[in-house]
Amino acid sequence: MTHKKWIAPLVVLLALFLTAPAASAHVTLHPEKSSTDAWAKYTVRVPVEKDMNTTKLELDVPEEADLVSVMPKEGWDYELEKDDDDVITSVTWEATDGGVGPNEFTEFNMVVTNPSEPTDVSWNAYQTYEDGSVVEWDGGPDSDEPAPVTKVVSGDATAQHSDDNDSSDATQADDNTDEASTTSGGSNWLPITLSAVAILLAVISLFRKRS
Repeated sequence: MTHKKWIAPLVVLLALFLTAPAASAHVTLHPEKSSTDAWAKYTVRVPVEKDMNTTKLELDVPEEADLVSVMPKEGWDYELEKDDDDVITSVTWEATDGGVGPNEFTEFNMVVTNPSEPTDVSWNAYQTYEDGSVVEWDGGPDSDEPAPVTKVVSGDATAQHSDDNDSSDATQADDNTDEASTTSGGSNWLPITLSAVAILLAVISLFRKRS
């Protein structure tokens, strides 16, 4: 009977250990916060969640934003879709040399003009794998496949346009924030790993007592 009491916590903690990494691997847009009317550089970060390569990403441009330009990326082509008014409505990056593989990620850069009013801007993204399957990142914030969201707040767009040094400082601040987020995400493994070790030691101790 003694060993049965270990089964429930063992199952729960192992389930937590196995599902925690997948919960954080979403297509995201950085920075997550920007200023009204700013001419801003955005980075689309695409992780690979399956045991196969990602070969294409389609990103819809929301009506509130204006995509100005796209940075070329080695190993990838891109195609812009426009409406009758010559406004860019979506951009699709497609791999020319195999794409990005399991346990890897890639990033795509673009320049966007933000809306004039504060708002939350949602970007629908569609990630295609080499087998043709598509992950639709177009859900709400609490869904399994949430769309990337930019929070646009009131700010001084003139200062952002006029001073390149200010833009560089802002970019560095965003990079530091992303690095801190990555470090924080990595530290989430610590309690999970310690729990797994504790379970293993408990199971070993239990079987020693039974023998």
